[in-house]
Amino acid sequence: MPIPQSHPRTLRALARPLALAWAAALATGLPGAHAHGDVTPQAVDTKTLPQLGKEWRTENPYRGNAAAIQIGASAYNQNCARCHGLEAISGGIAPDLRKLDNDCATARQPAKKAACVVEIDQYFAGSVRRGKVRNGAVYMPPFEDTLSQEAVWALKAYLETRREKPL
Repeated sequence: MPIPQSHPRTLRALARPLALAWAAALATGLPGAHAHGDVTPQAVDTKTLPQLGKEWRTENPYRGNAAAIQIGASAYNQNCARCHGLEAISGGIAPDLRKLDNDCATARQPAKKAACVVEIDQYFAGSVRRGKVRNGAVYMPPFEDTLSQEAVWALKAYLETRREKPL
């Protein structure tokens, strides 16, 4: 059955009211209006890890640390899996974190590779601490008041074990 010529105009007529309804839902904080709804971030027990102090590190001090990886896996399942997918395999709601440092993994020069790793570590820690908000919409809540530096770096250590091999 052919689509009537007025169909594009009908879609345009519906688009504005739908966009306004969505904006109203975001503004009023209705559950489900953004990716996290009313989810409360969960604290992570890191007392078995070496404590890092108040000053944030620029690079992951727990890279390859088995205890940190185990804690990071638990922290990920409690706080990240809902949007980023079980075992860091994204279901499409949020970025696939297994690909976070693919550019670093394919760098050929050791100095460039090391600089890339530091840059990705800083980007990751900043994203987790401050969250992701665009145009007033919360895409990822800030975790700075919930997750300690130890928990954030443990998360990153876990994600490094889930790395997807670059093409």
